[in-house]
Amino acid sequence: MKTNWSIDPSHSEITFKVKHLVISTVTGSFTKYDVKAETDGDDFTSARIFFSADVNSITTGNEQRDGHLKSPDFFDAETHPLVTFVSNTITKSGDDQFNMSGDLTMRGVTKAIDLQVEFGGTMKDPWGNLRAGFEISGKINRKEFGLHWSAATETGGLVVSDEVKLLCHVELIKGA
Repeated sequence: MKTNWSIDPSHSEITFKVKHLVISTVTGSFTKYDVKAETDGDDFTSARIFFSADVNSITTGNEQRDGHLKSPDFFDAETHPLVTFVSNTITKSGDDQFNMSGDLTMRGVTKAIDLQVEFGGTMKDPWGNLRAGFEISGKINRKEFGLHWSAATETGGLVVSDEVKLLCHVELIKGA
């Protein structure tokens, strides 16, 4: 029996971190996103995960930087308004630990990526809804997805690193 799960955005966050000038880290997030999951019963190892984020909802706490990220130099939000991920496999790697593989699409480029998932468990909320919590992390190379903009410092260092760390806290609601 297929079970549908939907994200509770008020108890979830989709964030990323990237090095700036190799000496500090800039954190960004998407404020508009959706996650759906289909499972066999309540077994998440059988899950099929569908994620999308609205590129125009990107925020880093700096309006000028956010505008640059939405521009053709980076995400090109006008032409490619969504970032999507669809899972292919989920395998158990330890107690409450899983590896999730799937296809990430950004800026019209789709690549297979691997993510680490920590299952926080399930709990019924005060209204009788079953909820499940997850922490998802991984790394990607932004240039593999067509986000090539770069500038060098006078010493040859990069302004923005190629590696982007992904960190998501997701709370799903059964049957929602």
